[in-house]
Amino acid sequence: MRAVILAAGEGRRLRPHTARRPKCLVELGGRTLLAHQLAALESVGLRDVHIVTGYCAEQIETLGRPTFHNPDFATTNMVTSLMCAAPLFDGRDDLVIAYGDIVYEPRVLDALCRIAAPLATTVDERWLRLWSLRSEDPIADAETLRIDASGNIVELGKRPASLDEIEAQYMGLIKVGADFGPELVRAYRALDRTALYDGRHLANMHMTSFLQHLVDRGHPLRAVPVRGGWLEVDTVADLELYLRLLAEGRLEQYCRLPHGDVAP
Repeated sequence: MRAVILAAGEGRRLRPHTARRPKCLVELGGRTLLAHQLAALESVGLRDVHIVTGYCAEQIETLGRPTFHNPDFATTNMVTSLMCAAPLFDGRDDLVIAYGDIVYEPRVLDALCRIAAPLATTVDERWLRLWSLRSEDPIADAETLRIDASGNIVELGKRPASLDEIEAQYMGLIKVGADFGPELVRAYRALDRTALYDGRHLANMHMTSFLQHLVDRGHPLRAVPVRGGWLEVDTVADLELYLRLLAEGRLEQYCRLPHGDVAP
């Protein structure tokens, strides 16, 4: 099994923390977000980790991990960055995909890795508990997610009108089975370059839009339910909240930061 961390974006909503460094190298609890991810990955035996770079790429490249580069990081989004790592989808190994601005407990990753499915993603059933701290209006920064009786996701990534449309929250942690990897790349390359996807051109397509596209074309997307155990560090307010919870000894109620001696 291999992993790829998508860390190309500028992280504008985290400025000034990202004024001179990529988002994944922002620190939380004395370690970078990247270091926390690597510790979680290695805790489940996953050491073949690649990183997609973009903004301030040289700071990541000097860490010695294998990288792919998105030269158009300033004008593209997650799916374009993922396709820069298309050589990893060669059918040889399962691949874990992780956003560069999340932190998660090893148990969350372990639950994902244990699932035998062509395509799967973790979903947080206790998302509202943390979202209520992050925002006065949690629904405004949440997305729809519906799961069928077989445990597969049938809808995700839309704007919800009520909490009833959110059975759990998408986390940005995905597993692609080895056999499905080449098909995922083919599905992307077959997309209509002139179409809009949830109102966005292909270059700026959201990952949830791509996953929904795969679902709509008959590729099951297995939901891997977890209850907490992760953080999204998207804004300055997020970082300040987590640092305050950490100082108060309450962060572990939401996520236990991974331990380990792994350096980025």
